[in-house]
Amino acid sequence: MFAERSRRDIFLLAVAQALYMTTIGAKFIVVALAGNTLAVDKSLSTLPVALFFGAAMLTTLPAAFFMRRFGRKLGFVVGATVAGAGALVCAYAIFERSFVLFCIGSAMIGSFNAFAQFLRFAASEIAGPEYRSRAISLVLAGGVVAAVTGPYLARLTNELFTPVLYAGAYVSFALMYFLVIAILLFVHLPRLTTAERQEAGRPLRVIARQPEFLVAALAATAAYATMMLLMTVAPLAMIECGLTFADTATMMIFHMLGMFGPSFFTGHLIKRFGMLDVMLAGAALLVANIVVNFMGVELGHFLVGMTLLGIGWNFLFIGGTTLLTQTHTPSEGAKVQGFNDLLIWSSVTLAVLASGMLQAGLGWWFVNLGVIPVIAAALGLTLWLRFGRRRFMPAE
Repeated sequence: MFAERSRRDIFLLAVAQALYMTTIGAKFIVVALAGNTLAVDKSLSTLPVALFFGAAMLTTLPAAFFMRRFGRKLGFVVGATVAGAGALVCAYAIFERSFVLFCIGSAMIGSFNAFAQFLRFAASEIAGPEYRSRAISLVLAGGVVAAVTGPYLARLTNELFTPVLYAGAYVSFALMYFLVIAILLFVHLPRLTTAERQEAGRPLRVIARQPEFLVAALAATAAYATMMLLMTVAPLAMIECGLTFADTATMMIFHMLGMFGPSFFTGHLIKRFGMLDVMLAGAALLVANIVVNFMGVELGHFLVGMTLLGIGWNFLFIGGTTLLTQTHTPSEGAKVQGFNDLLIWSSVTLAVLASGMLQAGLGWWFVNLGVIPVIAAALGLTLWLRFGRRRFMPAE
């Protein structure tokens, strides 16, 4: 399937992804709860999450061009270093009960998110065109480990500095980020040649007018915005419905298994059925998630609904990412990938910021209502590309 060195490097990227996603899985259990504890205005409890993604949004294009100039490895190392420092700032802020400082630390961690999202593109470059979807899937499959270790890490470290809650979790995040750096030092990542760096390629406006780009970008954006909006407030909704912190950790395990478990075979499904059919299945699963969420607020509803949300995200996001790689040349990769992720994190930032206000002011059902137009747009445009055009997309 892959050359020996490529297999090793993709495996190490998957391990780095697993460690990074472990912190994400733990973070999104504690961040809204910690923000709710520190914020005087409870409608701002998800502001640290919004700043996390806002920083990712602002860092995306600089990260893409930094990696184009200096290589992906250095970019990953720089991003993880800033994240480690940000986690320590968050821990200190919790001790000092400073909401402002907590927001600053969250933004610092978020800047690494912009770099870490390029792990999937790094894998596709190692694998080459024939195995891109599988390499992307295998790296994202590292999140399966995080599905268990993330919530467990949150539960294990949540009361480490009792009576100060949540600070221990952020100290553990810092250690995880520094471990990511150590692993990435052993990964060989190809760099653009001098000629490729000097080649400008087509203008972005020309690339962005391709129907394939439009569908890929919208699918990835819709998948992430929907997933993050619901995942961010789900712990708050569960607590408000009388469920426990342990229940929220269990929910996160189910959700992250849904997000990353299918990655072991999503690449094969794309190879077998094509990107667009897999993306349509993902959009349908997001619709199913909303239906389950409207059916009730017992623990079972949250577990089933958030699992469907995770699987839908997986199919739509991996399919969209694979489709995006077909819309540009290597020399155009930085601006296309950077612009794509800028769209994702811009929408996610707005969605997460709105989620706290919706949850505090209107409740869980209205949060779910808010994502329906986004899912409908992604579903409709993918259907148009799949059935409304004469030519069909290739499987890879």
